[in-house]
Amino acid sequence: MASSVQVLAEHGTGAVSDALDLLGHGGTGLAGLRRVSGSGSVAGPAYTLRYAPVEAGRSAPAGDFVDDVPEGAVVLIANGGRTHCTVWGDILSSVALRRGVAGTVIDGACRDVGESRALGYSLWSLAAYMKSGKHRVRLEAVQVGVVVAGTPVSPGDIVVADDSGALVVPATVLERTAETVLEVARVERLIRADLEDGVPLRETRARHGYNALGLAGR
Repeated sequence: MASSVQVLAEHGTGAVSDALDLLGHGGTGLAGLRRVSGSGSVAGPAYTLRYAPVEAGRSAPAGDFVDDVPEGAVVLIANGGRTHCTVWGDILSSVALRRGVAGTVIDGACRDVGESRALGYSLWSLAAYMKSGKHRVRLEAVQVGVVVAGTPVSPGDIVVADDSGALVVPATVLERTAETVLEVARVERLIRADLEDGVPLRETRARHGYNALGLAGR
């Protein structure tokens, strides 16, 4: 039997977003972040990183955190939407891929996009930019609560991401979200079957209670 995290990965952000809406947790999307490399859907517990700016003239090394990221996790970098420098490049992608990291989501910029694409590593960010983050931003905290694209995220919350973007499922509602995703998918399968039989969309949606699905639980 698939785990709750596997259910989220298999059905992707659309179904997960619908399920969160039905559960009253609709504000968990990471608006503005787009896929820049990789393919398919990923889901895994957030491994959170928070970056802060460095004062002019001060030094700060690149973040050497990737060796500590567990297999199956999604690296979630809160860099305050800064796009004047990068916090991820191809070396990090190659190490993360070898370690079995599910993917990386950045509230900021990445670089070496072509190399990450060639690796097939799944990566989302606000922008791509070539300037290094060394001596411009510093890794301030690891595995703490962060805010990404206006959404609060705690370590262990589940990040789900695909070609439509990225969102976060609070760990406290993971099981309920997975159950609701399966219900959403069931209703959509019935609707698609009706459509193949020539049933009008309005009729099949009404037949299966599509627009009222989960309304009582919101």
